[in-house]
Amino acid sequence: MMAEVVYRFWKEHGYQMSNIREYERKKENDKNNDFRKKIIQHRFRVLYRTALVLLLIAGIALLLYVQMKNRIYTDYQVVSSVERNHAENTTCMNYNGNILTYSKDGANCSDVKGTVLWNQTYEMQAPMVTINKNIVAMADYNGRTIYIMNQTGMLGEIETGMPIRSISVSESGIVAAVLDDASVNAIYLYDTAGETIAYFKTTMRKSGYPLAVAISDNSEVVAVSYLYADSGLITSNVAFYNFGSVGQNEGDRYVSGYSYEDAVVPELGFMNNTTSFAVADNRLVLYKGKEIPKSNAEVLLEHEVQSVYYNENYIGLVYMNTDGKSKYAMDIYDTAGKLIHTQLFDLDYTDIYFNEDCIVIYNDTECAIYNLKGIEKYKGNFKNAITLLMPTKQNYRYTAVTSDAIKEIELK
Repeated sequence: MMAEVVYRFWKEHGYQMSNIREYERKKENDKNNDFRKKIIQHRFRVLYRTALVLLLIAGIALLLYVQMKNRIYTDYQVVSSVERNHAENTTCMNYNGNILTYSKDGANCSDVKGTVLWNQTYEMQAPMVTINKNIVAMADYNGRTIYIMNQTGMLGEIETGMPIRSISVSESGIVAAVLDDASVNAIYLYDTAGETIAYFKTTMRKSGYPLAVAISDNSEVVAVSYLYADSGLITSNVAFYNFGSVGQNEGDRYVSGYSYEDAVVPELGFMNNTTSFAVADNRLVLYKGKEIPKSNAEVLLEHEVQSVYYNENYIGLVYMNTDGKSKYAMDIYDTAGKLIHTQLFDLDYTDIYFNEDCIVIYNDTECAIYNLKGIEKYKGNFKNAITLLMPTKQNYRYTAVTSDAIKEIELK
């Protein structure tokens, strides 16, 4: 109001037009500044409310996540079921979400809806099966044929010409095989067409008898454990061979190796392309290195290992528990060899596996599920005897395979 009075006073007393225009511009600028301030204040209020809503949603999501992680299940319900034709004396395995069934007479693969994806007939006395994601390799101990399949069917058939002692397969289908060649032992690498990629031979006098073989997912590194005896003393040697560019200038592709006195190493494996392990009767050793594995951690064991289970993050060693608190104990280590949890349990298991942050232990009639903090998430009996229990993509839903059905069950 005062500004209007001043404005009229200027006009009545003949002030210059330049002063009047300057005043008008200032007045217009003040209006614009007030408008911009109101816009900024409005935007700030919208941003503040949006942030509050997002924080509220995040809080609710976190609360639901914590509740889900801490939820205890006491029963299960069958969500779906399809019939399954089952032959006697067969073994079922989780084949990357599908079901591999094999016996001495042949193998087949089906999906969880019961659709048969492939059949393969053969005659074996002691089938050896190794799975790496979408690839499976099968051979008879002392046989001379290796079958390689993926989830759509046969990829290749390898004739070794020598008795097969052990096999391992990579993610791309390359097979590492330990063969018995009279007075020497040969380690061969084959592709899916049955062609020999590489091989080398060792003698009992030089290296010892090969007990186990493992190949990395990228097919470049092969690990072999040898048992060597001299004058009544037993030594195990773990050797790494590189079949990529790094090992091409090394004799027999040998790039690193370690000896362990008074030890037997029957178990080797690759957790991923940079981490491998060896389990002996008295120690666990983890190695690091994508091209030249080096010993990274060594854990001396006080108990005899009954079983070994692992995935890309953890390795679990099961042994008989002697303190009377439980029948079994499972020490769980990470890829650095750090003991992160010891799980006690009494269930006489047929299989154990890691499913995200949980350990699933089961046999044909019972199941127990624990998280890595030792909380028992579920323990109960199956209404029908099962031969295989597999995880699904949904939390706390599993595929249970029985003698005549494939069922999807949900814990509740």
